[in-house]
Amino acid sequence: MLTSISRNSSWTSVALIAIAAALLVTVQDASAAQPKHLSKKEVVALITTAKSPEDHLRLAREADRLEVEAKDHDELAAAYRKSSTWQASAAKGPMRPDTPAHCEYFAKSVREAANAAREMAAEHEQMAKDAAPNRK
Repeated sequence: MLTSISRNSSWTSVALIAIAAALLVTVQDASAAQPKHLSKKEVVALITTAKSPEDHLRLAREADRLEVEAKDHDELAAAYRKSSTWQASAAKGPMRPDTPAHCEYFAKSVREAANAAREMAAEHEQMAKDAAPNRK
């Protein structure tokens, strides 16, 4: 009976390790499927070195990322407005991190950056077309 218990716990350990490994692979696959956000340093480097269509398209996608960030701040501002606690915090300082004004400010700032990036994106999309080999 004792050996039966130790065999069962060994199989349980093996099963848990297999499940953990499968989850790890799944998480890695999911994160690999999502495009990586570029850091400021990467954006600057790509602006000066972009030659391939892929490089230019990576820069063009930054406008989309900024627009998503602006929408996130809009949603946070709306959530704070529904909250009953933000008014007390705003009385202490209107730009405190837990106030709608704070989120609205960042939504506006990021949206302006997204608009500028969108203009740049159009240029980089054209550069990507120009850099692509001519196909007939």
